Amino acid sequence: MDIKERFEQHGQGHVFQYWDSLDEKERAELLEQTSEIDVDELDKLIGTLSESEAANPGINYDALEPAPYERMPADVASDARWQEAKRAGEAALRAGRVAAFTVAGGQGTRLGFDGPKGTFPITPIRNNTLFQVFAEKILAARRKYSCELPWYIMTSDINGDATTAFFEENDYFGLGSDSVSFFRQGRMPAVGFDGKIILESNGRIAMSPDGHGGSLRALDRSGALSEMESKGIDILSYFQVDNPLVQAIDPYFIGFHDQAGSSMSSKMLPKAYEKEKLGQFCMLGDQMQVVEYSDMPDELTALRDDSGQLKFLAGSIAVHIVSVGFVRKLTDKASSLSLPFHKATKKIPFLNASGETEKPAEPNGVKFEMFVFDALPFAENPIVVETTRLGDFSPVKNAEGVDSPETSQADQQRLFAQWLANEGVEVERDTDGVPVRKLEISPLFGYSAESFAEAWSGRGGSVDLSKELFLE
Repeated sequence: MDIKERFEQHGQGHVFQYWDSLDEKERAELLEQTSEIDVDELDKLIGTLSESEAANPGINYDALEPAPYERMPADVASDARWQEAKRAGEAALRAGRVAAFTVAGGQGTRLGFDGPKGTFPITPIRNNTLFQVFAEKILAARRKYSCELPWYIMTSDINGDATTAFFEENDYFGLGSDSVSFFRQGRMPAVGFDGKIILESNGRIAMSPDGHGGSLRALDRSGALSEMESKGIDILSYFQVDNPLVQAIDPYFIGFHDQAGSSMSSKMLPKAYEKEKLGQFCMLGDQMQVVEYSDMPDELTALRDDSGQLKFLAGSIAVHIVSVGFVRKLTDKASSLSLPFHKATKKIPFLNASGETEKPAEPNGVKFEMFVFDALPFAENPIVVETTRLGDFSPVKNAEGVDSPETSQADQQRLFAQWLANEGVEVERDTDGVPVRKLEISPLFGYSAESFAEAWSGRGGSVDLSKELFLE
């Protein structure tokens, strides 16, 4: 059975209705799009179109409890439990069991930037890009632990070629082309409320990325998962491309994950206020899950304990450790485990009766995507580990205001000033705690307070604070 017949059998034959009028290139593109679509899977999703997700029917909010988490002590260096976890994480790194995994399928559109988001310049002095920041963190960890530590980067249909070219132009930032792997995120077709696949032109289906949860099956479909298994890699450090402060390779986090025999571990940030836009780590019976902030009832977000602290405190920052074997189970078609799709009603450009692409004024269809945190209910021994804002989280999402380049660069400098202060060096700061003169520390000099302290000691503590300071 050819692909056109298969689509016809599933009531989607209209996607080929203009086939005879397409040129060779247009036909090839349409065949490429249709080859990505699992029509059996799509049939099941179409059957859910009448179901509402306004209030998640799978959550009994009366039974919802806060998830437990590993609290960060005031002094990590003197805490036996955290130091034991660090040793376990370092052992896993030295054994070559760890790989970095970055979800980088987005463009810099919201930042007013024309290009893959990972190529956006973000550091305060050198204007190094997000990709360079992560590359230097990975390179520094390779040097420290004498390990291969490969880097897997998920791109997308819209930025894959540009991302690969960027790394080639920058000689892979010293990592070596053989240890940086790119693969593309999967896509899903948009469908109308009648369940029919939407065409955006006579030879093109309206397709959209399948969400960050789709990164797990993209690992499998690209062959990356099999490659990891062949190399003895069983631990993935997962993070998203928009967060320059993330500890891309954190031995403490890796160690806690490994010691617990966890399938999937997550970092949490204590919420700054009730309505902060962070997903909430919760327990529903014996299952851990993340409830989106928009789904949490007001009465739960406002709950406080006897000390006045928020009861539902643990916010998700999309930083995880995932076991390779767990990803294999989630992506194996013979397995009963699979991530659910979520539906989003959208305004989707479509091919009208006149043969022109029209942008609708009102929502006219549905897009489907998966969320990576939906893997948590399936995970064995999932754990949550506390982190700090400056230590792990200052995303770049908006051109101005909250989570912008300005706020992220300020946070980077606050962190660097904190590292210096730990070593007895105080820099002049403004009323917001940002150094008056620009300050930047390359991950190759220090990528954490501990690694910075080691490098600083080796330097002898000599520095000129009367001008901008860059340390590499």
